[in-house]
Amino acid sequence: MSFSIGLSGLRAAAKDLEVTGNNIANSSTIGFKKSRAEFADIYASSFGTCVNQAAVGVRLAAVTQQFSQGSIQLTGNTLDLAINGEGFFVLRNESGQDEMVYTRNGTFQVDRDGYVVSSAGKRLQVYPPQIPKSNIAAFNSGQLEDLQLPLDNIAAKATGSVDINFNLNADEEIITEIGGPEFAWPEELPNTLPDPESYNWSTTYQVYDSLGSPRDVTMYFVKTGPLTWQVHVGMYDVNNATPPNPPMMIDATGTGGPIEIVFKTDGTLSTVNGAEVPSADAVIPISMPAFEDNGADALVASIKLDKATQFSASKNSVIDLTQDGYSSGTLSGFDVDTSGIVFARYSNGQSHILGQVAMANFKNPQGLAKLGDNNWAQSYGSGQPVYGAAGEGRLGSIQSCALENSNVDLTEELVNMITAQRNYEANAKTISTADQMTQTILNLR
Repeated sequence: MSFSIGLSGLRAAAKDLEVTGNNIANSSTIGFKKSRAEFADIYASSFGTCVNQAAVGVRLAAVTQQFSQGSIQLTGNTLDLAINGEGFFVLRNESGQDEMVYTRNGTFQVDRDGYVVSSAGKRLQVYPPQIPKSNIAAFNSGQLEDLQLPLDNIAAKATGSVDINFNLNADEEIITEIGGPEFAWPEELPNTLPDPESYNWSTTYQVYDSLGSPRDVTMYFVKTGPLTWQVHVGMYDVNNATPPNPPMMIDATGTGGPIEIVFKTDGTLSTVNGAEVPSADAVIPISMPAFEDNGADALVASIKLDKATQFSASKNSVIDLTQDGYSSGTLSGFDVDTSGIVFARYSNGQSHILGQVAMANFKNPQGLAKLGDNNWAQSYGSGQPVYGAAGEGRLGSIQSCALENSNVDLTEELVNMITAQRNYEANAKTISTADQMTQTILNLR
C-alpha cells in the first residue's frame, strides 16, 4: 500500500508542476487566466464507519481557473480592447453561425472584408444601432451581429435644419429713432452687401447644399422697438453673378420681407413672425433655387431660434449653433468609448455609430470549457451566458487602446514550482523507504 500512496503523491506533484509550468509559459499571454491545481485525499471505502480507516493516497480534484483582474497595458492601437472588471468579449465561431465563444483577449484586427476579428479569425459581436449611419446611441440589444468597419466614404448631406442660440443686446438703439437708413438688399454691383448703417448686428455661418458645398448664410438684425427686431437672412446669388464681379447678397427666406421676432419682458423669445415659440411654425425659412455653379439642388431649410434671448449689458453674440448638413468625407479612423460604442470618424468631422460591443458573464466562470487560443465555451457547469453592454450589471468597462495582461504572478509561480518539486522528491522518498522496508523483510531468514 505504501507504494501506491507514494505513487499517487508523485502523480499529484507532477500535475501540480504541469499547472504551474503552464501558468509560467503563459505569463505574457494577453488575457490569460492562471489555473490552480486542487487536491483531495483518498480513503478506502467501507460499509459503515471504521475508526481505524487508513488513507490510501491523494488525487487531483480539479484544476480551477482564477479570473482575477490582470494589469492594463496601454498600446495606442484603437482596436486593442481591455475589460476592466468582470465579463468576456463575445466571438462567433467559424464552425457555426450561432456558436459563440468567449474571451478576455482584446487583440482585435480587421480582415480583408472589413470584419473585426480575433487573432484566431473569430468575429467580434456587437449590438447593431437601431438607426444605421447616425450618431444616435440606441441599439438593438436583442440581436448580435458581426462588427464590420465601413471602408467607403460618407456622402454629402444638404442642410435641413439650423439651430442657433444668440443674445441680442437690449441696450441697442432703435434704428428708426436714430435716423438710420432703411435696410435694403443691394440692387447693383459692386454693392454686394447691405448698408452697415441699416442694421444693428450681423452674423455669418455656413450651410451645405446637396453636393456638400458650403454656402454662407448671413443674418442681419434690425431693432425696431424695445422688444421687437427684424431679421433679414441673406445668401449670395451665385446664379446671377457676372465674373469678375462677385455675386450679390439676396433675400434667402423666399418671403419677400423681413422676419419679425418679439421678446418677452424677461428676455426670452416670444414669437417668430407671429408664431409662438416653441411652435413648429416659429422658424425662419431658407428657400434658395438650384445652384447653377455646381448643379446642386435647391436648398430648403429652417432656422430655429427657440433659445434666443435679449438681455442688457450683454453683447450681441452667438452662443451656440448647430446644423445638420455636411460635405462628403473620407474615413479617418475609429473610436471605442468605455461603454463599448464603436464610432467611425470621417474627415468632414462627422461620426457614425457602428454598434456597441456585446459582453457576456456567467454564474460560474470557472465552469467554462477551455478551447485554447484564449477562448472559452459555455458548459453545463458555467451556466448560460448573461449578455449585456459594458457597465451594465456585473459587466466591467471597456478601455480602448489597451490590453489586459495575464494575471500570472511569476514570483508566486516560481515559489509554487519549488514547493511542487519538494513534494515530488518527498513522495519519491516515500517509495524508496517502502522499498527498503520490503527488502529488509525479504532478507529475513
